[in-house]
Amino acid sequence: MLGSCHAPGASRGAAIVFGFATLGLAMGGVAAETIPFDATRSHAEFEVRAMWLFDVEGRFGGVSGSVILDSAARSAQVDALIDAGSIDMHRDSYEEWVKSSEFFDVARYPQIHFLSEPFPLAMLDDGGDIAGALTVRGVTRQASFNLRPSECTPHAARSCPVLADGIIQRTDFGMTTHRATLSDRVRLHFTVFAAASVDRS
Repeated sequence: MLGSCHAPGASRGAAIVFGFATLGLAMGGVAAETIPFDATRSHAEFEVRAMWLFDVEGRFGGVSGSVILDSAARSAQVDALIDAGSIDMHRDSYEEWVKSSEFFDVARYPQIHFLSEPFPLAMLDDGGDIAGALTVRGVTRQASFNLRPSECTPHAARSCPVLADGIIQRTDFGMTTHRATLSDRVRLHFTVFAAASVDRS
């Protein structure tokens, strides 16, 4: 989006890496560590307003990726992938439409990718935005997601979900149809769990 993707200021805040970062730093002794997402529990949702009256909602069941921790630099980086074909909606006709070339164009672009820039771990205590590159339908734009401190403790980090929210403009990614009846704003929500176990050998 190159500045056109914004995280909602009053949204359900998101600490997409807080629990993972706290866990990794608490273990100590590792300068850089990659902690994978639990793809069986992690998921994402989207919402877009139709006819200015109601929301069309969908859920992606396939979210994978990792958080890369650098304890020496006290920084973290998020690398997340969404399986666009894993979308589930209440109506089959809606599901077919959002998978079509008018929306996510799953046949040609099966994945949605977000790679953050490294950011200081201290920001997770104070709040702020995770900035990075979001790729949808083969188009990459700059994006940011709002963060707030997580309530997860180090020992509960793997069982406590962490959340992220943001807004994109669908026309920035080539979704230009139905502009008279469908909002340009698409709200994205992430629920991410750490993998149950990580090999630290």
